Amino acid sequence: MVKADIIRAIEMRLGLSHKEASAQVEGILSLIKSTLTEGDSVLISGFGQWKAREKKSRIGRNPKTKEEYEISPRRVVTFYPSNVWRQEIAQSSDSTTPRDPDRP
Repeated sequence: MVKADIIRAIEMRLGLSHKEASAQVEGILSLIKSTLTEGDSVLISGFGQWKAREKKSRIGRNPKTKEEYEISPRRVVTFYPSNVWRQEIAQSSDSTTPRDPDRP
């Protein structure tokens, strides 16, 4: 699913025009991005949490040449799904995954 699919789904579910649905999605994404840029986290109950965190510099290695180089410190965004959603995903995958008859 891409952003256009999300916009289309919101159009159909809420009966909004494409322009209105697009503005809503863009507004939400803009708010999430600006909050994370400021260093705050975004928590959506029952869905998950985005956190901006700092990564320290570290030594990397080119796999072809084995040459070492320094990876500079940077800020990254990490998503942590909620426990409720994680359980829903686990239950849905249990019912769709074919079981191996030789395993209990």
